[in-house]
Amino acid sequence: MRSARAIRSGGSETSILRLDRRGFLVGTAAAAVATGLAACSGRASPVAPPPAPSGTSASAGSTGGSLTIGAIPDQDPEVLQRLHATLADSMAEATGLVVAYRPVTDYGAAVSLFRTGDLDLVWFGGLTGVQARRQVPGARVIAQRDIDQEFRSVFVVNESTGLAASEDLTELADLRFTYGSQTSTSGFLMPAYHLSQQGVDPRGFPGDPGFSGSHDATLGLVASGSYEAGALNEQVWNARSEAGEVDPAVRLHSRTPPFHDYHWLLGPGAVERLGEDLPGRVQDYFLGLSADDADDAQVLRLFGAGSFVEAEPGDYDQIEEIGEQLGLIT
Repeated sequence: MRSARAIRSGGSETSILRLDRRGFLVGTAAAAVATGLAACSGRASPVAPPPAPSGTSASAGSTGGSLTIGAIPDQDPEVLQRLHATLADSMAEATGLVVAYRPVTDYGAAVSLFRTGDLDLVWFGGLTGVQARRQVPGARVIAQRDIDQEFRSVFVVNESTGLAASEDLTELADLRFTYGSQTSTSGFLMPAYHLSQQGVDPRGFPGDPGFSGSHDATLGLVASGSYEAGALNEQVWNARSEAGEVDPAVRLHSRTPPFHDYHWLLGPGAVERLGEDLPGRVQDYFLGLSADDADDAQVLRLFGAGSFVEAEPGDYDQIEEIGEQLGLIT
């Protein structure tokens, strides 16, 4: 079994998990940069959350109870902190709840803390959402973004490969390749599935594929040439491209067919604590966000969405089936 190693890129250190050719998965990659953010902000480890976390928001005179929200760490911690702190303020104002955001260090921690009830409402990807629902009977799918109804992964390459945009994924088979997190829907599950559909062994890249831990880290590693190609989610690619934050050395190679992805999942413990009307209150908040309202528009913009829409457990049947095929869901 290969151990995790670290690659320095742009002054930061990124943990990379290697796949063992004898097995599809061999461990869990830690997002060290997220741990650093938690330490710098004075937050305790998410495994032992503090009794009065910072970043708590509530409307004046709120008596509606408290709700702890979280999210899979799929982007840079600073991006996630800004996004979910803004959301906490907005949700508190609209619902009268005390809303606290707690960051987690990796995808597995988000599922574990949801299972134990330390996180009430979590922004999961398709795969982690399925994993969480299997572990938490009574968990309720609340909403997804409009873009999550037809989400995609993208494959990117370093310009040194000489590859142009193409639908032929076999061109990637001989390149040094990195995924995102090993439980990421758009950073691993769907790219691996579509590679296999074109006859490319998703674990057969030279030197074994790596795991960067997040979509932003994947971009950085491909830009630096540490890896010649990688996979990440389309929303992050589009957002970084529009902001001019993608290194010119990184080129878009291809996109996958669409699939359902991110969604909010509410735990049954929060419903027991705050009342049976809680799912409706939380869903009404998300579905009621309007691009015509300045404050709502800010939340939607940070999520890269035009709106939030209803979602059903059945939306993720394809994710569940592929996850079982790849041994990621048991």
